[in-house]
Amino acid sequence: MRITMIGTGYVGLVSGVCFSEFGFDVTCVDIDEGKIERLNNLEVPIFEPGLDTLIERNFAEGRLSFTTDFESAVSRSDVVFIAVGTPSRRGDGEADLTYVFEAARRIAKSMKPGTTVVIKSTVVVGTCRKVAAIIAEERPDMDFSIASNPEFLREGSAIEDFMRPDRVVAGVKDERGADVLRQLYRPLFLRETPIVTTTLENAELIKYASNAFLAMKITFINEMADLCEKVGGDVQKVASAIGLDNRIGSKFLHAGPGYGGSCFPKDTSALAATARKYEAPLRLIETTMSVNEERKRAMADRVLRALGPDPVGKTVGILGIAFKPNTDDVRDAPSLAIVPALQAAGVEVRVHDPEAREQAEPLLPGVKWCDAPYDVADGADALAVLTEWNVYRGLSPQTLADRMRGKAVIDMRNIWRPEEFNKAGLNYSGIGRASEPE
Repeated sequence: MRITMIGTGYVGLVSGVCFSEFGFDVTCVDIDEGKIERLNNLEVPIFEPGLDTLIERNFAEGRLSFTTDFESAVSRSDVVFIAVGTPSRRGDGEADLTYVFEAARRIAKSMKPGTTVVIKSTVVVGTCRKVAAIIAEERPDMDFSIASNPEFLREGSAIEDFMRPDRVVAGVKDERGADVLRQLYRPLFLRETPIVTTTLENAELIKYASNAFLAMKITFINEMADLCEKVGGDVQKVASAIGLDNRIGSKFLHAGPGYGGSCFPKDTSALAATARKYEAPLRLIETTMSVNEERKRAMADRVLRALGPDPVGKTVGILGIAFKPNTDDVRDAPSLAIVPALQAAGVEVRVHDPEAREQAEPLLPGVKWCDAPYDVADGADALAVLTEWNVYRGLSPQTLADRMRGKAVIDMRNIWRPEEFNKAGLNYSGIGRASEPE
């Protein structure tokens, strides 16, 4: 089968490259001429470990190509994936499906009979049937199938997630669509990966429900962290113990400054908006969204308190800007709320991130970018960890202490040992850990 992937954003690019690694002939299409030119020069526009290697190999072997020629790519394909963005709509938080519907109209004009159109974008329930209706309106006599195949890729480990997923969700309307998805994911069947074949509506809901539940899990452990600090507990020990319960599981139980990224904020907002539209409000998700936003403000306040009663003119060093390690993605990252809050209080901010500078620099005017992690400590009155990059884990407490002006260290990811920093003369505070007795 020949595959066309419409959209070379995070989901489209990773998915297209991984399908080519399975041996399929894949053409990735985008309207951004600059991005396509970079990809044809083997310059990867996003940071994802291992993606550059797969692109180089499959491009060289002729299974992977990049183009802006939408019509030519679609007309030659057996399967067309829609993997365009679905950003939050201003005002009501619903998913903006403009790009999805526009892609559907363009696909209809160029597709050949028997094509299967697969929605890879995260879309609200009912979207796949609307896409099918658009295609049928444009080409009333066209024979085609429609399917939903939501992605479950974690930034930083997306290739592993694609190659070894927990499950593949196949939302279909007819047997041809189901058969196409089985053929596409056949390499995974040898590993006994479950494939959930279901309706279009169920597939659309599964994606949103999964992300909303995980966002709620993160928010729960963040609130437990606050309680631990008040009563003398340790959230890491609490999380570890409850995570051993198979009904709960250990993932997404790491306390921190709040969730961010391209999925959880957008998807919880869209799901909540959909639920309100159908008069079935999701109160837990609404509260999760509110608590997460409050969390970011609370983390900024924690840093300001560490600076004393008058923070004006003082300096804070920030380690990590991306919303999580192993990605350059800063969309809805806690740093984008915390850093401006510090600046608004009159604080000078020095920052470092191994990968996110290009993405974040336009969004954080007025900060001082440092080339090395230790440089953020120079003259700092307080130091805060926002992203748990491995490069930060082994930093010397004594070296940091020697380069800092103040003593406050706020570890929002709990990557350091308190006793080592206190021994170096620093005042360490983590998340969800009771203050050490004086």
